[in-house]
Amino acid sequence: MTSRISAALRREVRQRAQGRCEYCLLAEEDAFFPHEPDHVVADKHGGANDATNLALSCLECNRHKGSDIASIDPDTGALVALFHPRSDVWTAHFQSAGDGRIVALTPTGRVTATLLRFNAQARVEVRRELAALDRWPPP
Repeated sequence: MTSRISAALRREVRQRAQGRCEYCLLAEEDAFFPHEPDHVVADKHGGANDATNLALSCLECNRHKGSDIASIDPDTGALVALFHPRSDVWTAHFQSAGDGRIVALTPTGRVTATLLRFNAQARVEVRRELAALDRWPPP
């Protein structure tokens, strides 16, 4: 079951994220589809329907993440929690590379970048194009 998110709560989530996907940092104005609130911990896992459990997400990140909260680390085979925008700091887990890739710095970064397909060819190309316009990486 999907919980309804009020317009006011949607605005709060969007403003807090400054219009950027809280997973890959793509600005909403640079996306083809509008960003949407994501339940960091899905309803079916007992996640709350409030600002503490919502993150602004681009369509790509939201669709790849789904209701997942963890994944298998491709380097170690261990089960690792995904990046949590409300409790984790992006720069502790990821770094923007000059070639348009997002580099994972930690196991959490690895599982998130892999599951959400941060470095899929089309996504890297978009970031390269944005970099040429001085719109990537974000400030």
